[in-house]
Amino acid sequence: MDNRHLNLTLFNGQHIPVIGLGTWQCTADEVKEAVNAALETGYRHIDTAYLYQNEAAIGQVIHEWINSGKLKRQELFITTKLPFTGNKPEKVEHFLKLSLENLKLDYVDLYLIQFPIGFCGEDDRDLFPTDANGKLLLDFDSNTLTLWKAMESQVDAGRAKAIGLSNFNSHQIERIVQTSRIKPANLQVEMHAYFQQKRLRTYCKKHGIIVCAYGPLGSKGRIDFSARCGVPKPQVADVLDDPMVAEIANAHSKTSAQVLLRHLIQLNVVVIPKSVTQSRIRENYDVFDFVLTENEMEKLSQLDKNNRTFIFDEFDGVPDHPEYPFVIPY
Repeated sequence: MDNRHLNLTLFNGQHIPVIGLGTWQCTADEVKEAVNAALETGYRHIDTAYLYQNEAAIGQVIHEWINSGKLKRQELFITTKLPFTGNKPEKVEHFLKLSLENLKLDYVDLYLIQFPIGFCGEDDRDLFPTDANGKLLLDFDSNTLTLWKAMESQVDAGRAKAIGLSNFNSHQIERIVQTSRIKPANLQVEMHAYFQQKRLRTYCKKHGIIVCAYGPLGSKGRIDFSARCGVPKPQVADVLDDPMVAEIANAHSKTSAQVLLRHLIQLNVVVIPKSVTQSRIRENYDVFDFVLTENEMEKLSQLDKNNRTFIFDEFDGVPDHPEYPFVIPY
């Protein structure tokens, strides 16, 4: 395996592994097994968030690996995120310290603002606050520019090596780029073969912002998750079942999932597929021993349908908020 192809370089010189383990929807027990399996496989990039409420379990596994001498802290790349209820300058340091405490770390490698819209929670665990009628309490006063300055302060304090954004559009990013002292190092957004975000990737490349794809396989797990939570079944991308992807996979004796991940990696996009199944965790990492041809990359490029599926419309009122990020093409 050629280690030169395992990382991309952020503008500050940090190396971010091109494949990481996504941990959204994972319970504490599930995530412990998944992180252990991932580290055994060779993953060194773990993506989580305060919102996921599984950081303590992840921190326990990381602590065990470092304490046992199997890993050094500097070999890991840990990403976490400011929750929606943390979108106030005075809450940034508070929530990052909570995440660090849970993760048993002195710093994270990357800290992201998870969403440009804030929620008005009463306490640290009130992550989806609602009024007496069950309507989500949205924050209409939060300002991403002052919020970003608080994020920059976390780099100054050494609690985050780099900072970035998630689910922001190019216009929102541009406002930050134009006024920032420390620019965003990373943008994490939904991306897969049916939703390739070509214009947004071009914008980020212009500004030296590395892109990370969540849901790179279409996130079918959301269907089961929604059923367990009693919320409406979401639309998901059926990209794993695409016959063109299967044809390319057969040509390389690989799976469709491996081809989809390899496609994004060859576009210089970081991928964070989520799985709690050990065989799939290993399979998702086994993408460094083959290369897609220019013709295959072009065929996959033509699959783009602008099929965004994470639109956050399950939250009442969010699409009407003035900072809702998905009302423009990119």
